Amino acid sequence: MQSWELPGKWVCRAVVLAFLVTSAGGCALTKENATLTYVPQGSSTRIDGSHLTPVCVIVTDVRDRKDQVGCKKNGYGMEMAAIISTNDVPQLVAGAITDELRSCGFQIGQGGTCVAVELMKFYNDFKIGFWSGSADSEVTFAVQVKKSGGNIIYAKSIAGHRTNGGIFLASAKNAKEALEPALQDAIAKLFIDQAFISALKQAGQ
Repeated sequence: MQSWELPGKWVCRAVVLAFLVTSAGGCALTKENATLTYVPQGSSTRIDGSHLTPVCVIVTDVRDRKDQVGCKKNGYGMEMAAIISTNDVPQLVAGAITDELRSCGFQIGQGGTCVAVELMKFYNDFKIGFWSGSADSEVTFAVQVKKSGGNIIYAKSIAGHRTNGGIFLASAKNAKEALEPALQDAIAKLFIDQAFISALKQAGQ
């Protein structure tokens, strides 16, 4: 009987694929839920005069898939069952921005400045690599600052990213562990943007 031997790297590749396939095989076709959270970063920068005008945050979800934040994949990179957020993603984003505004000294309420947000992407994509996979997450939204009369004084798109390597299972847990830092990254980028801070100051005058 003829025997076949694979080069070492192909043996390792086969082991990785086998692990991915057997790990996902029993549940790859079953939807999985992820509960996402945001931990306030507690900006130390308080904006002068921020207490004078209330600020409201309105998030509009323009994503095609409202509750899906990723999908499972098998060892060959084929998309399988959806990964669903158990909480409302637009509310999560609105809450994150609101928390940081409060830490800057703003009063949250209607009738003043409006931070209008269009949520365009909140998604994790699993990539299958040679030795292992990765969880690549992106959170993208467009932000406008509007004065009480409706005039737009700031408009910009913000994108947060996070890639976690060494992934052997395309699961909701691994998606969550990349999505939450991606949201943190997007919020941090917004609040270090001096044009955003200047617009908030101007709107309150």
